[in-house]
Amino acid sequence: MFEECLYFNSNALARTVTRIWTEAYKPFDLSPPHAFMLRVILAKPGLMPRELATTLSLSRSTVTRFLDNLEKRHFLVRKMAAQDGREVHVYPTQKAIAIHEALDQTGEKLSKLMGELIGPNDLLNTVHTLRQFQKMLEAT
Repeated sequence: MFEECLYFNSNALARTVTRIWTEAYKPFDLSPPHAFMLRVILAKPGLMPRELATTLSLSRSTVTRFLDNLEKRHFLVRKMAAQDGREVHVYPTQKAIAIHEALDQTGEKLSKLMGELIGPNDLLNTVHTLRQFQKMLEAT
């Protein structure tokens, strides 16, 4: 019935992928979106929330909610910029740094698993196509 529906099929795929990623990040007590945000912060300490929003394709309000959650759980700290007290920079805590390598390894294992299940070329092509679709649809 919905074989040609982008909405239905992309959401069905997202639910399946979310289930797999949720299980993988469960040992860290992190949801996949929180884990991705923390991985970005660990890779680039000092980013501003607007930069996180752009990098993760999230709204500023969603980024703020995620930062609040991660800060409450002692994974990050927000510091005011020296030049402009209105700007905030985000830094990982020692708690986050302690799991940095394991988080990255989990991401690598998931990518490897998807490559094995789907095929490495099909996976790369699909991800590339999805990113193109997102850019095209956001431009409308």
